[in-house]
Amino acid sequence: MTEQEVRRYLRQMKEEDSERAFHGFYNLCHDRLFRIAYYYVKHQDWAQEIVLDVFMRLWEQRIKLPEINNIEDYCFILTKNAALNYLEKENRHAIRPADQLPEPADQANSPEETLISEELFARYVKALDRLPERCREVFIRIREEKQSYAQVAEELDISVKTVDAQLQKALTRLKEMLLPE
Repeated sequence: MTEQEVRRYLRQMKEEDSERAFHGFYNLCHDRLFRIAYYYVKHQDWAQEIVLDVFMRLWEQRIKLPEINNIEDYCFILTKNAALNYLEKENRHAIRPADQLPEPADQANSPEETLISEELFARYVKALDRLPERCREVFIRIREEKQSYAQVAEELDISVKTVDAQLQKALTRLKEMLLPE
């Protein structure tokens, strides 16, 4: 996702009330926002619902969006907050027997640890989006979806060696983007 593409879509959405521009913006940002939501809720259906709600909110705010300095961070925070609100709502409505209640953590994360963790995750999502499409797809399928090399090779109609090469390429580029020199 490039800043120029996003800005162009945002301008078209505002000035022309363009649903086609919104669709382009959706296609550009959906995967990233889905990964953010899934990171928090760990449930695909919930993450999808959250992302759709976020896009509805973005459409409703389309007039203000071009004025936002960092739309990438804005969307990240919007999705994170929506995911946390969704979890809170689900936890409130969930009635669980006592033997299914989660165990209290020995030590809760400090606010500083939580902030660092969220910042690292945001950097990871941004770096992942900057990978070439095939590298990103292979990396996500193997590392996040836990598919085997053979499964990925078959589904993408490429060889297992190509899967391995793409994964190594993705790992190398992610390390370059995420680790300070």
